[in-house]
Amino acid sequence: MTTNAIWNLINDLNKKSGITEILINGPKHVFVERGGQFIQLNANLPATDINDFIQEVATMNQKVCDHDHPILDGNLPDGSRINIINEPFVQGSPAISIRKYLKFISSFDNNPTVFGLTPKWIEFFKALISAKLNVVVSGGTGVGKTTFLNLLINEISKAERVIAIEDTLELSINLPNVVRLESGAKSLQSKSNLSTRDLVKNTLRMRPDRIIIGETRGAELFDLLQAMNTGHEGSMTSVHANSGGECLSRMETLFLLAGFEIPLVVVRKQMTSAINFIVQLGRDNEGQRVIMEIIEVCGMEGTTMLTQPIAERIDGDLEFKGIAPKVFEKLHREGGLPYSFFENF
Repeated sequence: MTTNAIWNLINDLNKKSGITEILINGPKHVFVERGGQFIQLNANLPATDINDFIQEVATMNQKVCDHDHPILDGNLPDGSRINIINEPFVQGSPAISIRKYLKFISSFDNNPTVFGLTPKWIEFFKALISAKLNVVVSGGTGVGKTTFLNLLINEISKAERVIAIEDTLELSINLPNVVRLESGAKSLQSKSNLSTRDLVKNTLRMRPDRIIIGETRGAELFDLLQAMNTGHEGSMTSVHANSGGECLSRMETLFLLAGFEIPLVVVRKQMTSAINFIVQLGRDNEGQRVIMEIIEVCGMEGTTMLTQPIAERIDGDLEFKGIAPKVFEKLHREGGLPYSFFENF
């Protein structure tokens, strides 16, 4: 394996800090992302090494990647996520995208300034998890949704049973009573192809304390909301959206596109009764991944979903907006947040 030019390239790049993506568009078109910027490398990868690498990765993930199965989602040995799209659906050469697994970001305690946070806000997020409030992590591509979910998961009590569902295993969960489910995991060993929704519905029969979905993309949202509303408190997921408001709109759209014949007001009521907080991620002016805003979902007024901003990033700092969350009593009673917490901002 080490004689392959791509494995050698990955091993060399693993020794460099700050690289979040490795993108191979062709033998001479290799890019890395560092600090939010793409940098082209001086590379010339043999086409045979690219094809051999793809087959090794497919075998490693017990999958197939060829003309009949042109897309592969999987993981590398270090936990990094890899996506491959093969010819004939890409011109010239297979396209390989590697999202680096940032092992050094493992916990809030070990990374006290992660995502531009301060100790006060870390205390707040720890209280969210202890109080078993339902959280949606929202953000665009490559802003660290999975990394932030990992940080939240790390705060879950080891006494709880967690069921995690992902389309590709990316989350890093160090809990004794955890079950990892992978949707769409059609492999060499099975002809079955269960969707995320199939797995979420089965999860409800597995006695979970919390349900975690790596990213919500479709009809599984319906079942996750049902679970959040029927006792599985402290559940979490991520959604691809560019703002907290857009996050709610996108979830509403996912719900409706799933084909459920349910009035819009009922959809919104399901969402607002299930979701407590939306944490919006983004990048600052220097390209660093940060929390842009924290939004509390407060219920309904008529047909309108009510939210209130708890924090917003202004001039580089995540600033408290002056209104304590409506669930503050739960944050105090079950999350251990002092009554004076918001007075000290």
